[in-house]
Amino acid sequence: MGAAIGDVLGNAVGVAISPVPVIAVILMLFSPAAARNAPAFLAGWVLALGAVTAAVAVLGGLGGGDGSSVVGGVVKVVVGLLFLVLALRQWRSRPVPGAEPQPPAWMSSIDSFTAAKAFGFGAVFAGANPKNLGLTLAAATTIASSGLATGGKVAVGAVYVVLASLTVAVPVVAYLVARDRVAPALDRAKVWLVANNATVMVVLFLVLGAKVLGDGISALLRP
Repeated sequence: MGAAIGDVLGNAVGVAISPVPVIAVILMLFSPAAARNAPAFLAGWVLALGAVTAAVAVLGGLGGGDGSSVVGGVVKVVVGLLFLVLALRQWRSRPVPGAEPQPPAWMSSIDSFTAAKAFGFGAVFAGANPKNLGLTLAAATTIASSGLATGGKVAVGAVYVVLASLTVAVPVVAYLVARDRVAPALDRAKVWLVANNATVMVVLFLVLGAKVLGDGISALLRP
């Protein structure tokens, strides 16, 4: 099981390092309904990530044996290539030097979010975001082809979801426990992430694309 966790660790870190969801949850923590909406966002994130991981791991495991390994390799090659394309798109769409980054329109409406809308946003960011979805697909196919028993796969999947959720969970828990002490640090983090989102995403897509593509090619060439 330790080897399987090691195999999905990079994917979990890639999901966790997602500037936009972190910005979203920080903005919710500064909204009037912080105590309600931020935990709802976190719940949507965790449940969506867990659902995608479980569904793909189960479907990938149905093939069994070499078939599962081949499917996993193909998925990883496709995801890796997609990440490299997204890196190029992100680079081309980055703000010109000196220009102020324009935040998405939904950020200005966070103060009016209901708990249900916050939950839905968390689910979308975790399960429908191209980067997170691609990394979770790759991680789940790795879990499916790990050869572990069902209990072991569930444990690895749970570890993956927990690690991938840390950057969303930690601000929520810290703010609810020690609001006055962590608020200034969260505000500084939000400003930095908004200013450097494009650069962070380009680097992430390049690194993750190379890693996932390499893993997929290795799986396909394995005897």
